[in-house]
Amino acid sequence: MSTTDHGLETFDGVFVCGAMRSGTTMFRLMLDTHGQIANPGEVDFLFDFLRPDPSHPTGWRYDLGGLRVDRIFRSKQLQIPQGTEGLDLLADFLTQFQARTPDKILSFNLHHNLARAARVLPAAKMIHMLRDPRDVARSSVPMGWAARPYYGIDHWIATETSWQQAEALADPARVHTLRYETLFRDMDRELKSVCGFIGVDYNPAMLTYHERSSYAPPDPKLVEQWRHKCSDYDIALVEGKAGDLMRACGYAPTGAGHVPRGVEALKLKVEQKLYLWRFGMKRYGGALFWSEKLSRLFKLRAANTRIRLRMNDIHQAQLK
Repeated sequence: MSTTDHGLETFDGVFVCGAMRSGTTMFRLMLDTHGQIANPGEVDFLFDFLRPDPSHPTGWRYDLGGLRVDRIFRSKQLQIPQGTEGLDLLADFLTQFQARTPDKILSFNLHHNLARAARVLPAAKMIHMLRDPRDVARSSVPMGWAARPYYGIDHWIATETSWQQAEALADPARVHTLRYETLFRDMDRELKSVCGFIGVDYNPAMLTYHERSSYAPPDPKLVEQWRHKCSDYDIALVEGKAGDLMRACGYAPTGAGHVPRGVEALKLKVEQKLYLWRFGMKRYGGALFWSEKLSRLFKLRAANTRIRLRMNDIHQAQLK
């Protein structure tokens, strides 16, 4: 990794860009097993809390309060040097990551704010990971993010919209598309292509990621599960909401889709809210869950910070 005085015009790491539940975690484990690549996982916090600020010499500034409470940031155990801000702080974070694996190519996972990453790191390589959005939406339900695929598709839409913005800024030679479906159907070929893009030789050990993680071995049966695990109604709802973007990403809808209106739309909205409340109370306990909401509503910042840190610890302990 190399940087300039104030930023990262020559940072040449690799970002895996894709929606959650699109296979990015499994793929990052493959990369991390390569031997010449280090991928410490998700780093959305690098850009989620980075804001344009003309008053700072680098033109950017971090929301340090929000950053310090972020669960994933805290899990990475990065230091915030006194007096370091903006792109200088971003460069310092990347330097800290590189120091942990000095002889390896750095790779990270991103799910959102992809255009911001492309803007401040123009020399970085980007692997766009795509999965059929109907499978992404379906698999979001048991995660506690959505009552049904109709809402489970929302984060896929947000990520792919962000990707379109990033792709418009990126050098085409530094962009590689990897589809979940083609990866599972021909792993050797697809991983050889990825390694060539990154600039390393293919290592078959990438397929042994499951031996050092809690993730299962690759299973082609995971492809297109929506065909037998989603109802026709749920598929129509997803395609009604995301049909145009699906086509743009190379996934053909099965029909015209269905857009709920009136009472039907209200019913779906209430169902979603109740589901999120039930899931949140089950995960964190009713007292902690509602205390967080009330402290945020009444702008009790210190109390909200303490509560969120407790919730972070509970969430972290439940991760796979």
